[in-house]
Amino acid sequence: MNIFRILGDISHLLAIIILLVKIVKSKSCAGISGKSQILFALVFTTRYLDLFTNFISVYNTVMKVIFLICAYVIVHMIYVKFRKTFDSENDSFRLEFLLVPVTGLSFLENYSFTPLEILWTFSIYLESVAILPQLFMISKTGEAETITTHYLFFLGLYRALYIANWVWRYHTENFYDQIAVVSGVVQTIFYCDFFYLYVTKVLKGKKLSVPMPV
Repeated sequence: MNIFRILGDISHLLAIIILLVKIVKSKSCAGISGKSQILFALVFTTRYLDLFTNFISVYNTVMKVIFLICAYVIVHMIYVKFRKTFDSENDSFRLEFLLVPVTGLSFLENYSFTPLEILWTFSIYLESVAILPQLFMISKTGEAETITTHYLFFLGLYRALYIANWVWRYHTENFYDQIAVVSGVVQTIFYCDFFYLYVTKVLKGKKLSVPMPV
């Protein structure tokens, strides 16, 4: 553990809490991509199967359980409790465009051809693209609520901090996880344009809007 890892975990947890509070307080899932949330739930499910086989620490176990519970609570709210507020028309990204190549890649590029290792690798690859349905939804509607942009900012910050964590571990422990690093960098790149809009608009009190697709 190091400061970048801890801050990354806090940013990740804060992003999820922001999203949950937004849904509960407004009793609405407007502007939230249910498909992205399904992908994140799938990410946590396939990554944290080692909860049943490998104990690392109390901190590690508690964080995994929290992420799993929150992910499924959010999906339940979107598709069951507040389904009438869910914008399914604009949440139209086709998940097979992500799931098929990610599944294939996890079988081709992994550290060990075992079920748990393949599922862990699948979760790493999937997390790098899981936010795309949400970004696609924003580009399709042309704008996003401020609270949703805060959620996206802290989610992106989590990935950026994890890159710093990997750099730190490489220099202090000579540890390098190629699959996690490459996937994390790819995911962070997806957030770069959003970060610019967040700093130049949202932090100045303006509503985030993007050019509508032609």
